[in-house]
Amino acid sequence: MKVVFLLFDSLNRKALGHYGGATATPNFDRLAQRAVTFDNHYTGSLPCMPARRDHHTGRYGFFHSSWGPLEPFDNSYSRLLRANLDTYCHLITDHLHYFEDGGLCYHTSFDTWVNIRGQEYDPWKPSLNPDLEKFRRTYDSRHYDFSNSARSRHKLQHAVNREWISKEAEFPLPQCFAEAFEFLDAARGADNWLLQLECFDPHEPFHVPERFARTYDTGYDGMVLDWPTYSRVSETESEIREIRAKYAGLVAMCDDYLGRLLDRFDAENAWDDTVLITTTDHGYLLSEHDWWAKVKMPQYQEISHIPLMVYHPEFKSCGGERRSALTSAIDILPTLTEMYGLESPPEATGKSLMPLLAQDCGHHEVALSGVFGGPILITDGDYAFHYRPKWLDSTNLHEYRLLPMHMRGPFSLQELRHMELVEPFSHTKGVSVLKIKARDDSMRVPNHDGDGFEDTETRLYDLRKDPGELHPIRDEDVERRLLRALGKVMLEHDAPKEMMQRFDLS
Repeated sequence: MKVVFLLFDSLNRKALGHYGGATATPNFDRLAQRAVTFDNHYTGSLPCMPARRDHHTGRYGFFHSSWGPLEPFDNSYSRLLRANLDTYCHLITDHLHYFEDGGLCYHTSFDTWVNIRGQEYDPWKPSLNPDLEKFRRTYDSRHYDFSNSARSRHKLQHAVNREWISKEAEFPLPQCFAEAFEFLDAARGADNWLLQLECFDPHEPFHVPERFARTYDTGYDGMVLDWPTYSRVSETESEIREIRAKYAGLVAMCDDYLGRLLDRFDAENAWDDTVLITTTDHGYLLSEHDWWAKVKMPQYQEISHIPLMVYHPEFKSCGGERRSALTSAIDILPTLTEMYGLESPPEATGKSLMPLLAQDCGHHEVALSGVFGGPILITDGDYAFHYRPKWLDSTNLHEYRLLPMHMRGPFSLQELRHMELVEPFSHTKGVSVLKIKARDDSMRVPNHDGDGFEDTETRLYDLRKDPGELHPIRDEDVERRLLRALGKVMLEHDAPKEMMQRFDLS
């Protein structure tokens, strides 16, 4: 078995032509002619690394912990494939979060990996005496505050990195694909391998090569506006168009380089023996609902409802077909294990997508999307129920870990001072875990940037009549049904008692 797992970051489903988007994406459309398209696919835990943990483990992680490493008791598809089938697993990524404290154990679950440098605030290029006045003349202060704060230091690091990236070939995404083609050259004639090609684009900041920026030129002539803060929209209409155009330019670049991969498949007839899976970790709000980005606000469809296309040589005859079954990010692990002839581990709650490649059929009753400690989206594909917990602060909230790491550093001594060892959960394989009281001043997402959850009221939307989630409704029967389904999923995940209490499900 040969698999290319192509993962983009923050790819809004509505940006793709095949999903009805306005951006021209001829190569995503071209792949869709060969692949099976999933129309009701949802992310699970949010944002970046929690979503990847769901991929690796086949279960929702946000009931027990926030952003953090793969735990010693976690399953991982790459570890399982390497251990049981002698399958070679290679990771190519420019995703900087893998190489922070909160990304431990992900990339090391592969045989080999390549880290392409320079994305976002990657601590790549040093600058002991940066030209702040030059940067302040170039970058709009609403998106790039160069004051002396943690957030501004990240913006400064990006501005420094950007000084070293001008030609298209110097951008990280083209380098990722170049590395992928090098791997495919090395793998020619070999069997049993998995290539995970993972591109940070179109994640913000929306730094776009000139060739793609020209395509979506809005005539804007102000300072650089390409890194919206995770907040309500405050920009003018022309500025919003410029930001959205920059995002569209990155999507166009993703599409262009996907086309080069498809050309490679054509030239080497890889369609006969190689699987190609294309998806993202989550979407991104581009001023819809008067919001930018993700995490702080409800998990609207632009964030939670994500693209997925799967090409499998055994299902060539199904190319171009679409599936309406409800699927989730937790289905990645069981799908990969079945493709390689392995059984899904008992701790995984996701389901293999393989039966759906042949025909549309029942899959999940509901899919969930959520951030640890925040509201949950419960959807059955027809309705979206944004359900607010009793508390949005750290009241009655605990993390269950063995590797207590936040995104950019370990748990503080204050957080660890009162931790205790507690009985195992059903997924920890008989291993006791640390119970750590969550704090309002912890560095977990979204607290890490001084933010919190906003606009998080309990709301129900009928997606059949209102796919944009603009007009909330009340239907007690639907709400009760979806809450019963949430309770079943939480029991299946052995959610902590206090998490059940937060959602009034005890």
